[in-house]
Amino acid sequence: MVLRGNRKVNYSPNDSLYTPPNIFDALGVQFDIDVCSPTGGLPWIPAKRFIDEKEDGLAAEWIGRVWMNPPYSNTTPWIDKWLNHKNGFALVPFSRAKWFTRLWDSEAVGWYCGNNVLFHRPDQTTTQIFMPVGLWAIGETNITALQMSGLGKIR
Repeated sequence: MVLRGNRKVNYSPNDSLYTPPNIFDALGVQFDIDVCSPTGGLPWIPAKRFIDEKEDGLAAEWIGRVWMNPPYSNTTPWIDKWLNHKNGFALVPFSRAKWFTRLWDSEAVGWYCGNNVLFHRPDQTTTQIFMPVGLWAIGETNITALQMSGLGKIR
């Protein structure tokens, strides 16, 4: 459990799964910030700044192009902030939650990754998760980068 101001936020141990390098290689973009980074960032994420759990990406100001792979146990506030920011990429699970409906109905464009993404664990091993995920882009240059990435069919 992490204390965020007056609220308590519980994160699942499964929240520490990191996006594989091949996604960043395909996108070919530089990010201004990774808003949900492990402490110190990850060497394969091309971001100028890394915001970790201690700094609190939800409380921090987001400037420029954002990379976001939020805690899947608490996705709603991250999606809300990302949609309002309107500049970046988000890797999130497909869901029947209200936040997913807002994402689906937004101007964001997504690639259905399925459940074959090999996430990296903190111990350097890889794993798949049981639910399908999608990579979403918002903002004209980000949508173009996703379309040009060759990752797959975009919606």
